[in-house]
Amino acid sequence: MISFSNIHKQYGKQLIFVDASFQLNPGEKVGLVGPNGSGKTTLFRMVVGEDAPDEGEVSVPRKLTIGYFRQDVEEMKGRSVLDQAIAGSGRLGDLHHELADLHRAMEDPAQSDGMDRILGRFGEAQEQYEHLGGYTLEAQAREVLHGLGFQDDQIDRDVGALSGGWKMRVALARVLLGRPDVLLMDEPTNHLDIESIIWLEQFLKSFQGALLMTSHDREFMNRTVSRIVEIDAGEIIAYSGDYDFYERERAIRETNQQAAFARQQSMLAKERRFIERFKTHAAKAAQVQSRIKALDKIDKIELPKKRQVVKFDFRVPPRSGDQVAVIEDLHKSYGSRVIYDGFSLTIRRGERWAVMGRNGAGKTTLLKMIVGASEPDAGSVRLGASLTMGYFAQQSLDVLDPDLTIMDQLQNDFPQDGIGSLRTLAGAFQFSGDDVDKPIRALSGGEKSRLAIARMLYNPPNFLVLDEPTYHLDVVTKEMLVEGLKDFEGTIVFVSHDRMFLRGLGTRVLELGGESGTDRSPRVYPGSYVEYVQAMGHEAPGIYS
Repeated sequence: MISFSNIHKQYGKQLIFVDASFQLNPGEKVGLVGPNGSGKTTLFRMVVGEDAPDEGEVSVPRKLTIGYFRQDVEEMKGRSVLDQAIAGSGRLGDLHHELADLHRAMEDPAQSDGMDRILGRFGEAQEQYEHLGGYTLEAQAREVLHGLGFQDDQIDRDVGALSGGWKMRVALARVLLGRPDVLLMDEPTNHLDIESIIWLEQFLKSFQGALLMTSHDREFMNRTVSRIVEIDAGEIIAYSGDYDFYERERAIRETNQQAAFARQQSMLAKERRFIERFKTHAAKAAQVQSRIKALDKIDKIELPKKRQVVKFDFRVPPRSGDQVAVIEDLHKSYGSRVIYDGFSLTIRRGERWAVMGRNGAGKTTLLKMIVGASEPDAGSVRLGASLTMGYFAQQSLDVLDPDLTIMDQLQNDFPQDGIGSLRTLAGAFQFSGDDVDKPIRALSGGEKSRLAIARMLYNPPNFLVLDEPTYHLDVVTKEMLVEGLKDFEGTIVFVSHDRMFLRGLGTRVLELGGESGTDRSPRVYPGSYVEYVQAMGHEAPGIYS
């Protein structure tokens, strides 16, 4: 279907691809992995013709339809969410909007002179639209938008009023509605909550076309793809299996390569000793020359490229009192919308509460009331004795100084600590080598998140309140964070859409919104997230297996 044959690509001094080959077959679902800057986006751009290799060939059949979801969305306004989503559905979308324009033209007295032409074109477009199944398009669009978390009242509003994250969902809906032959998806779960991620998994499982995607969500990759393609240091290496299989096979391949490297180095050392010993012996001259020529022809095995994963042992926080937070008879509304109506909960030392619920159920509102960033309408939130609090939300990134480098920021925050300790901290959050000299204004959203979490956890408080801490984090950083927090001796209340994070840390579950998503009676589950899933039969409120 789509093939890359012996491609070379270079930007300045940076080699992206070196004699790399890869093929995406019809109906195949492939996960694309590799470090930042390895060439994943370049590969996508080559498929859609926005970039080209310096050498080699990228072959894409001419009639192939391709849907490309990327992280930068174009300006959206002047249409409803529904119309904007439909606009991406290929020929059907074009006809849908043409029929709407023709409807308006037929009602416009100023265009009465051209009415015969308008009516003629309306009949033709309507016939094509019906033939292609257009009258089911709106129902399909609403189904996709509901799956991505939109409520009915949002679907009919102007798309221009949405936040950037919700516009990303509209862009995703457009691509999915197009039902292309090939889906290219760059981090499709970034702006989704867990309910929408689970819906998207089911959609992609039933999708008949081919899929090539990147994702930092291990669980999503495991459930969606059956092949992993890794880009690293110019090479493209394929693994037939899901993400877990890829990790196991990559480790085995590295071990075998290290062993082969060691054997070859031992052989080369032996041959060099022979050459050095007998290079002046006339009787051995022929043998020496023969061995020199043989060494020149040997393909040298290289050590495998090791991913640097720095383990960081977080310090032990001071002990808090047994009652960390007591929430009593909490009431909170926004206009006519009731979020909490007499909610009570006691959070005790050492507990790790996973707060779950559909969009609008009140997850972030609860966290804000706990940390004092928002006041309840009635009731109270009382914090316990000897408490130090750390709060992470996306707004936490605003406190970073854009004029400082990463290392400057850490040194400002922790002036009593040595460069070595701070470099280890930075390395644990994937800032290694010269990365620590990057100015904060040049960091991506994910890099800023990593830095903000690093600052919070270096001298950890004994009560962590975390709102989507894994947002934009890669798999390696998420796993390091889970491992570090497993041994954390304080208390955690968190919201996350990442099931690896939920499984690794959630010892208690607070489900907001009830089973229907509209019932305002929160449900407290006293066991872990794993036990919650087993007992409830679903991974998130309103999702059933």
